[in-house]
Amino acid sequence: MPASSFDWRGAGLRYFSYNRFLKHKFGCRVQKVSLDAGFTCPNVDGSITTGGCTFCDNRSFSPSRRIKRLDILDQVSDGIRRLKIRYDCDTFIAYFQPATNTYGKLERLREVYYRALEHPQVVGMAIGTRPDCVPNEVLDLLEEVAGKTYLAVEYGVQTIHDRSLEWMNRGHGYACFPDAMARSRGRGFEICAHIMLGLPGESHDDMLATAREIARQQPDSVKIHNLYAVKKTELADQVARGEVQLMERAEYVRTLVDFLELLPPTMIVERVSGDAPPDYLIGPNWCLDKPGLLNALEQEFKTRDTWQGKLWQPT
Repeated sequence: MPASSFDWRGAGLRYFSYNRFLKHKFGCRVQKVSLDAGFTCPNVDGSITTGGCTFCDNRSFSPSRRIKRLDILDQVSDGIRRLKIRYDCDTFIAYFQPATNTYGKLERLREVYYRALEHPQVVGMAIGTRPDCVPNEVLDLLEEVAGKTYLAVEYGVQTIHDRSLEWMNRGHGYACFPDAMARSRGRGFEICAHIMLGLPGESHDDMLATAREIARQQPDSVKIHNLYAVKKTELADQVARGEVQLMERAEYVRTLVDFLELLPPTMIVERVSGDAPPDYLIGPNWCLDKPGLLNALEQEFKTRDTWQGKLWQPT
């Protein structure tokens, strides 16, 4: 079922949530299983630079980087077992999450993608990557996979501002994303853009400029994260020295609602915040309280009598 066929406003929602989209599409609850194929990134291995992103420690956001890596199919089975302890769910998406999961030899990419699809409870796949790491031959493979299953390709955009990308040691500029979008359209897979709010040096207007540009590019979905700091990263050191201030929850919620107002109502919102395990997290501590954040977000929508797309202007 196309995303546009779901009347999320009629369902009483303030934004087009991914969980509701998946339930609409598959007719049941669907959970993502995090998988680790052992890939690296071009700003880690020296192809572009070294050190990785300023904020990044893959162990903090991917369970698979905190345990011994298994065969892909074994990872799927183990992940499903763990998820079923928490959720009443029998349907799963294989999610290649840590590092850059299109950054490898084509034969290896094909091997791990199709290995994950062998599990009978996997009904789709999500692949996290960077917009500078999708050469046309990889996009051809992704199109092939999308012809066999539901596929979402998640591009780490973070921001449209090159000065911020330089701060985070990203190793590419924003121009890579429109290029990746142009070459990805019409290939049968969902295109998702990751965006980060609260980057140092970005004003409120800067963040809303990112919203307007993402609305103009019109990926199928968006993931919005607050900037958070985890241990043993350059960002953690910057926070400790007082060089970077992390957003407070009230400011983040206001900015998030402003951001969502500018997005098309057909754009799926996969996430509205980010966090890390408590033993990795430096701050902000409020991001560990997901129910509290979601309640604050809902209250902000109600107080302002607004919703995703209210201020969106088609181009």
